[in-house]
Formats: sequence, C-alpha cells, structure tokens
Amino acid sequence: MVSRSCISLLDFASGNMINFSQSPRSLPRIMTVPGIISDEDVDGTNDGISDAPSTGSCAKMIIVSNFLPLNAQKDLNSGIWSFSFDEDSLLLQMKDGFSAIPEVVYVGSLRVDVDSSEQEEVSQKLLEEFNCVPTFIPPDIYKKFYHGFCKHHLWPLFHYMLPLCPDHGNHFDRLLWQAYVSANKIFADKVTEVINNTEEDYVWVHDYHLMVLPTFLRKRFNRIKLGFFLHSPFPSSEIYRTLLVRDEILKALLNADLIGFHTFDYARHFLSCCSRMLGLDYESKRGHIGLEYFGRTVYIKILPVGIHMGRVESALNHPSSSIKVKEIQEQFKGKRLVIGVDDMDIFKGISLKLLAVEHLLLQNSELQGKLVLVQIVNPARSSGKDVQEEKMEIYSITKRINDTFGFPGYEPVVLIDRHVPFCEKTAYYALAECCIVNAVRDGMNLIPYKYIVCRQGTPKMDEALGVASGSRHTSSLVVSEFTGCSPSLSGAIRVNPWDIEAVANAVATAINMPDLEKQLRHGKHYCYVSSHDVAYWARSFMQDLKRACKDHYSKRCWGIGFGLNFRILSLSPSFRKLSNDHIISAYKRTSKRAIFLDYDGTMVPHTSLAKTPTPEVISVLNNLCADPMNSVFIVSGRGKKSLSDWFVQCENLGIAAEHGYFFRFEHRSHSRKVTSPLLRWSGMSDWETSSLAVDFDWKNIAEPVMRLYTEATDGSYIEVKESALVWHHQDADPDFGSCQAKELLDHLENVLANDPVAVKRGQNIVEVKPQGVTKGFVAEKVLSKMIASGKPPGFVLCIGDDRSDEDMFESISKTPYSSSLPSAPAIFACTVGQKPSKARYYLDDTVDVLALLQCLADASSSNLSSTETQVSFDNLVRKELVLVLIILSFYTLGFLLKLVSDINSSVACFVGIDAGALHNARWDDEEFVVSIKHD
Repeated sequence: MVSRSCISLLDFASGNMINFSQSPRSLPRIMTVPGIISDEDVDGTNDGISDAPSTGSCAKMIIVSNFLPLNAQKDLNSGIWSFSFDEDSLLLQMKDGFSAIPEVVYVGSLRVDVDSSEQEEVSQKLLEEFNCVPTFIPPDIYKKFYHGFCKHHLWPLFHYMLPLCPDHGNHFDRLLWQAYVSANKIFADKVTEVINNTEEDYVWVHDYHLMVLPTFLRKRFNRIKLGFFLHSPFPSSEIYRTLLVRDEILKALLNADLIGFHTFDYARHFLSCCSRMLGLDYESKRGHIGLEYFGRTVYIKILPVGIHMGRVESALNHPSSSIKVKEIQEQFKGKRLVIGVDDMDIFKGISLKLLAVEHLLLQNSELQGKLVLVQIVNPARSSGKDVQEEKMEIYSITKRINDTFGFPGYEPVVLIDRHVPFCEKTAYYALAECCIVNAVRDGMNLIPYKYIVCRQGTPKMDEALGVASGSRHTSSLVVSEFTGCSPSLSGAIRVNPWDIEAVANAVATAINMPDLEKQLRHGKHYCYVSSHDVAYWARSFMQDLKRACKDHYSKRCWGIGFGLNFRILSLSPSFRKLSNDHIISAYKRTSKRAIFLDYDGTMVPHTSLAKTPTPEVISVLNNLCADPMNSVFIVSGRGKKSLSDWFVQCENLGIAAEHGYFFRFEHRSHSRKVTSPLLRWSGMSDWETSSLAVDFDWKNIAEPVMRLYTEATDGSYIEVKESALVWHHQDADPDFGSCQAKELLDHLENVLANDPVAVKRGQNIVEVKPQGVTKGFVAEKVLSKMIASGKPPGFVLCIGDDRSDEDMFESISKTPYSSSLPSAPAIFACTVGQKPSKARYYLDDTVDVLALLQCLADASSSNLSSTETQVSFDNLVRKELVLVLIILSFYTLGFLLKLVSDINSSVACFVGIDAGALHNARWDDEEFVVSIKHD
C-alpha cells in the first residue's frame, strides 16, 4: 500500500543519512560482482524494484516535486478532507506532453498539515482519485527543510545573495542541511513505493528543493531513467562555490541522466562549476551537451518552460473575464494602462519598478493624469524580515507617488495586494498597453507569455472589448535582462532593472511605439509562445530523456562511494578492469612479449610536481627488461634528452620520444642458450629519426601564433620540441584556458592547412606535430620488426592514459600477427582511468599500473630462476654421463691390451689402465678435457 511515510530518526541522528528507512517493499539486492543485474532476485522472486529489464508493465511517468498539484481543504465540522486539482499548477499542465505515456503519478507534499491518524486514509484517497502519492514530512523536519535550508540558504544563494551580514541571508547551518537531506530521503522512499519497472518507468524531479534526491534514487535503482529540471537560476561558480555542501549537490545532480535549465546562462554556470570543482569537461555531441561522468554521459537540456495555451484561452472566454474587462474599462477610461504582476519577493524588483514610474512621470509631464500602473502583488511564498521590509518599501513609494502626482479621481499607481483570481488577471492583461517585468533575478517568469496570449485575445474577449473582428492585435513588453524569459522574447525592450532612468525611458518607448511596430513585435512573440507551450516543453524534455537513457542496459554498472558521494560506474561489457591473475597467466604462457608504456599519467601521476621516475619505476623496468623474453618500450611525448637522462640506468629498455619521432633500439642476441626475440637498446645506441617528416618550416608559422595566445592567457606556456610545438594551459583558468585552446586549435588549423602537420588537442594542451608521427606508428614499427625477424610476440601489453595513446591501442589490435603462432596472441590494451577508450581494459591510476608491472616482473624472476635451475641440472647430468662413458671406455681398452699381451709375448710394453688412473678432469663451456696417467 502506498501510504506508509516515515524516516529512521536513529539513522538521521547518527549521521548515516544514506541508509534508507524500512519500506513496505524489500530493499533491492546489492551487486557484489560486476555484471548486468539479472531478472531474478536472490530468492527467485521479482520484488518489483529490481534493476533488471522486464516487460511485464507499461511505461509510467513519475513526477516528483515539493508540492503536489492539489488544493486541499478540511471541513472543520465534519472533519472530511476535500481535494481538487490546482489548474494553475505547471505540473498538472505538463501532462499534455505525455500523450504516449499511459499513466502519470505525482509524488510530493500537501500544502496543509495532515494529522498522523489521517495520513493512511488521505494517502489512499489521493492515490485512487488523483494518482498522487503524498510525502508526509514531520513538521519539525519540514520547517528546517523548506523554510530553513531551501528558503534561507539555497533560494538567496541561487539569486546571487550572499550571507555577508544577518540582513542578507543566514550563515550555513549544518542542522538545516541534515533536514534537507532527510526530507529528500522521504521523497526517495515514496518514489520507491511507486516505481514498478525501471526499464519502462521514468522519473522527473523538479527544482532546487530536491537536488540530492537523484543520489538516493540512483543508489536504489542503478539504471533508473531519471531527469531533473531546475526552475530557478543557477548562480555563477564564484557564487556557488561559497556553499559549504557544493560538491555534494553537484555530485547528486550528476546522478540524473538529463539535467534541464531554462537558459544557456544557467547551464553554462552549472558546467563551469563541474569543471572547476570536479574537473569535468563537457562537449557537444550532435547538438546535445554532455558530461562524461564515470562512464555515464549526463546530458544538459536548455529549454524554457511555456504556458498552457488552453488554460489562458479558457479564462479569456469565461463570462467573469468579460464582466471584469468592462469594469476595468470603465474604471480607467481615458487612461493608458500598464500592468505588472509579481510575487511579494525581494528579487522581483517591484520597488525599482515603482521608482522608474516615478521618474517617468517626473520627466514626462504629458503622462501625468493619463498613465496608470496597476501592480498586482501575489502573496509571499515565504515569510521573513526581508519580505516585510520589501513590503513596507513598496507601500511607502506607492504612497509618495500617488501623493505627488495623484489628484481626486486619479492615482498613478494602483496597488492590489491580495489574491487575484486568474480570470481577473486576464482582464487586466487584455486591457494593458504595456507589461513590465523588472525582476533583479528570476528563474523564468511566465507573466509576459500570459500577457501576450491575452493581448491576442479570443472572439469573445474581442467582443467584450469592443474590438472589430479580424483586427490586428498589439502588445509591448519591457523585460529585465536578468529573467529567464528574456532570451526568448526578442521583440521585448530589455532593461537593466537597477538603471531606473533606463527603465523609465523603456516604458515611455513602449507606450509611444507606432502601432505597426507593436503589431509586428506582438506577432513575433505570439508565434513563439503559442508553439513553445508547456506541452512542447514536456514532450521535448521526455524525448531527450529517452535518448539519454537508451544505453542503460547495454552497460555494466557498479555502485561506488559512500553517502552523498555515491555514484555509478558504468562501463561497456567488453571494457573491464585488468585482472592481475588473468594477465599473469597469459604472460607466463608466452616466450615472446612486447610491452609498450606511456610515461606521464601512466608511470607517474599528472599531479606530481616531480616528473622524474621514482626508484620504484626504475626497479620495475629493470626487472622487466632483465627477462630475455621481453621487449619493453617507453613511448612518450617528452623530448629525447629528458627520457634518455631519466632512464640511463635501465639497460635493454627501448625509448620512443616525441610520440615516436625519435626512437632507439637494436636487435641483440643474448649470451644465454634461451632464444632471444628482442628488439632492445643499450645506452650507447644512437637515436633514430622518423622518415615521415623532414621539413619544419611550419614552426615559423605556428610558434608566433602560439606566442600570441600565451601572452593573452595567464598561466599558459609553450613547450618547444625538436619535432613539435605544444601549448599548455593546465595552470590557466579552466574556463578561459579551454576557450582559448578551442580558438587556438581553429586558428592553427587555418594557417597550417597546406602544411604536412597535424594539429591536435589533448588534455590541457594543443599540439602541432608532423603528420603520421604517432605512438601508434611506434607500436606498429616495433611489432613489424619482431614479426619480420620470424619471432612474432605471443603477448602484447600497452598501457596509456590520454588521447595520444589511443593510436597505440588501435595499432596493436590491428597489426597482422604471424600465422606461425599456435594461437592468437594475447593482446592487452589498457587505459588509465575509467573513460571512453579504444582499450578493452582499464586500471584506476598509476599505483595500479606499477602494481601490475611489479607482478609481471615477479613472474619473470620466477621463470628465470626455474629456467636456470633446469639448465644447471641438465648440464650436470650430461657431464656425469660423459664421465661414466669415458671410464668404461678405458676399462675396455685395458682389457683388450692385456688380451693382446697374453697372445703375443713379444710385446715389449704393457699398458695398464684402471679407475685410479683418472686423476684430473675439468670442464669449460665448450669441451671436456681428461688427463690420464700411464704406467
């Protein structure tokens, strides 16, 4: 039953806020081995919340928000609750965009308190009659969650208000944050009760109240199809970074598949925060912005929400609207009406709007007695000292303006501070010549959209207004540039709300604009608003969410991290962590091996200030090179001098510098009787140069261009190599450095279009190098030499961490190995870090790389010891056998000589040989020498 709503306060008090409270359904299984979760549960039953694909139910859309789209009222006499849909709720209106989804379920809180004894009954009623699932949050937690953390921390911060003093927000309170997390857990429990099939069902979470909810849902359902839309602004990184729980919220949002924003500015700020705080880069993929996050692609959606056209037109056609229009016409007959509709909020800029009107009347005496601003003030959504002060200031300015410019029968400012029915608002919209939205910061603001539709009117409204059928309609908009709707309304007059004089001039321009221009601007706006309504917005978001989730069941998932740091590692089934046991088994089975190793980011961390190899690295490489079965190569983008100086202690190590433009190795036989397949080098061998590049005149063109960008980008520098030029920007501002790198890449490609060079962008670098000089070329050359010498490798290992190493991965996979091998060679292409790659394997970091290489070195040492022992034993047995044969030969010779002596007495001498005659024997590597004594 979807009625239980509780939270483990013991977990909450202990700080263990990631563990969910008990729910009527059993908890999902924990995945202990990598793999795709099966359809069956451990006990063989499907508990309804398994992550596995199933086809037993239809798709469902679960919309989660702080409040349900309901009106609730309790009869005090009978004690009976009555509920109805809130027709003005965006959540209800967006349902029109889900025509392809048979069921829509809402999860959220009620705006009224429900006694715990009634919660069961109310839950059942809401589920059966409205498809709504209420989250009953304990009052003390809800107060800290909504009125505390949401309204006193997140709301001001997201609207660029820092808590610099008590009058401008409160300092961070850890208890309020815990309440926020606790409330999000309750929402997660409710979604868990509702969701049936993670393969078919979709979850769409709304707004800043529930920003950590994606983490709880992703932990419980690894492959949940999850979208999030932020309806408020997202602040710039300089503002957002002041939040103490900034990383937790960012990581939680990244557990969604699709994150939506109203404008590109908001999305850009979010992406900048991800780059600066989490080190994540984004890229555009066929028009869609994506962030790579632990193997998952988190997509960014930029689309402002629209209005429900039918709802507005229905209100225009309502009889009460026609009646109200006539009343307003009579009330303001002969006046020029300007409308403003705003919440009682410090960010709506109502007082600034009033000051602009005051300035307008002061500077334009002809408007005195004619211009009327009707300012409708919606009830405040939260209480506080700042709201009360704003309200007092609004009343004070209104009184001053009316006292200064008003007279009996005329008030230049009409302040309506009460709840105004929508039909009454539409009447004001339909009559107003101009609408002003002067917010200093606003996520979206749909007032201009509603105003435009009302000015377009309907036949019934035209009749009430006395407008001839077929007449062209007009409208004028003055919109703050800090509102989310501003970019969509290209025909509006955009203003800086803080510039009172500019706002006053904009209003004067708007009301005095020629009718033809008003008609053209109105037509343009109406075309956009009518085609980009709320159904279009919801439908577009759903299409992108489906696209973002299409690869869910084609990848393996691992849950990693604790608490709010939980995230999913999602990898292709063919892409897995390289197992030491697996590679060592293949290593021991083969007698000819090729090993290619990148240096920076593979042998030493990128973050290390000391780039020279550690003693551990030198030791591991020496042990690998000591094995005569191994050909070991360092393939790096660094210069040859640095590499040769660093690895001078490593005998038999091959080196390729500057991505393979320089290399040195030699074919050298080993003194042992073991076959040596190697391409190896000694410290005295000369560097060879690639024949792919001989002309470097392009440097005279590229270097001045790079110098320009270096001077313009603080923290960047140029690395000059013999064969290449590299522009580094890792120490520059992340956003500016990335922007400059893109511009430099484009610039260099243009000026070097006719030169035989490749311009590539890597990790914090832009590099220009000769065409064809790649790490892949080095691997191909080495393997080709081994194969041509009749000694093809049966084991190939390649480890690297960046884009340049992808060429090596591809090369070792595509090389045609000899058919003389008894089986296909064991190929291990391994990247460092979990990321999209042509490699089939990965290791987490340089520590894992060195550990793996040490295991291979140990295996080599073991093989060498056993081989030498076997050779020594074989030699000993051979020598002892030869000795015995020689002794037997001498005994036989003595016997024959004695026999001859007996037969022929004329023999003058007798030779006697026995075992004692053998008095000296020595061995060397080539011959056996025996000295005998003659009697």
